[in-house]
Amino acid sequence: MPTYRQLVAQKAELDGKIEAARLQELQTVILQIRQIMEEYGLTAEDIGLAPRSGRYVGKKAPLVAKYRDPKSGATWSGRGRAPAWIAGKNRNRFLIA
Repeated sequence: MPTYRQLVAQKAELDGKIEAARLQELQTVILQIRQIMEEYGLTAEDIGLAPRSGRYVGKKAPLVAKYRDPKSGATWSGRGRAPAWIAGKNRNRFLIA
């Protein structure tokens, strides 16, 4: 019966062979995928690997201000918690025309 150290050495050797076989097959698989994509005119977007060009990727544009404080010039979009200068007051007075 093999010892623990012998088995660990065999495992390390097998791990190396497994990785070498994977790398060798990987090149073949990549070539096959590229050939199929070229044959059918597919892109990374078509198979869900890249974001669609029509979608906006990244940060959203800041919201347009709807209200302005005439004293300080501070603005508010109307979303989220109301600032102290408008809270509890008639918002129509602060609308930006």
